Amino acid sequence: MHISISDAAGQLIDLVRRAEAGEEIILTGEGHASVRLVPVNMPTDSASRRVLLEEVRLAATAKTTTGPNAARSQDFLYGDDGMPG
Repeated sequence: MHISISDAAGQLIDLVRRAEAGEEIILTGEGHASVRLVPVNMPTDSASRRVLLEEVRLAATAKTTTGPNAARSQDFLYGDDGMPG
């Protein structure tokens, strides 16, 4: 569920209860997701923990970007003759 921060202010108790029940609540500001409500009590059984860890892994993978090759990252510092430019 996505809800703006200003709309969430009047529904906070309901939103907290829904998050505690396992529903994903995302608060948005200016049209962009900014906060996720999650319960403090983490799952205790191994199956639930495994699912949670997989969700975290997938979220982290989605945020990664491929950057330049680190082996060639300093090339711009040197001229064609290999001397500092």
